[in-house]
Amino acid sequence: MSDMVNKDERADATDPAIDKSTHGASAESSSAAGEAEMSPQSAAESEPVEVAAAAKPAVAVVDSAAADPAVQADTAPEVDPATGTEPIAERKGFRRLITRPSFSRRTRIASGAAAALLLVASLGSTGYLFFQNKKHEDLLSAQEQARAAACRYAPVLADYDAKHLDGYVSAVLDGATGDWRKQFDSTSKELRDVLAQGEVVSKVNEVQCAIRGGDTDSAEAIVVIGQTITSLGTKGKPAPGQLSMVMRLERSGDRWLVNKVDAPLAPRPQQ
Repeated sequence: MSDMVNKDERADATDPAIDKSTHGASAESSSAAGEAEMSPQSAAESEPVEVAAAAKPAVAVVDSAAADPAVQADTAPEVDPATGTEPIAERKGFRRLITRPSFSRRTRIASGAAAALLLVASLGSTGYLFFQNKKHEDLLSAQEQARAAACRYAPVLADYDAKHLDGYVSAVLDGATGDWRKQFDSTSKELRDVLAQGEVVSKVNEVQCAIRGGDTDSAEAIVVIGQTITSLGTKGKPAPGQLSMVMRLERSGDRWLVNKVDAPLAPRPQQ
């Protein structure tokens, strides 16, 4: 009986079918074990998003206002001088936002152009005012010169002596021009005869002159002459008189000459 058992065991050991089935079972067991060992890795690969999200490092949020000392100074809470405490809004974390304007190149160019235009306008206004003031000063100066010339010429007209008329006529013509010079020169002979016959002597006491109008080259002056007249008509006694006239003057070089006299030459004695 023992010999039969041993024979069966040897037969099992040498039977290739039995060996193949045994190895197949072992391979299946190993494959199952391998699949069991690989299952965690496959699970990990099936969820890449969760792994990547878990592996992504956290990003630290940095407050630029806290890192910048200048901004900290700008956003520092104000202290109420009455209570010595910070305002409620500041204590709760509210910060003022200060916006610094940014000027572009075009804005700077426009600002510069505007400033240049203002400067040019200011200079133009100053120049215009200077020109107007200079023009006004020139007019006043010309009128004063014309007034002085009229006041100098008035005694020449009203101061004469019938016995010495040559010098008188020459002086009157020297200060005359235009129509007045022609008029006086043409009537001077008749005037000599009238004054000589009446033995007229005229002395000037005072002269008053004023400019009525004009410009830098011409003027019109009102002249009032107070005089004393002695003649055959006054029986040799001085008689006060007054001669009023309007003189028109014009500039001739550096002189003011009379070109017209609107008044009778003969004096009118006062009553």
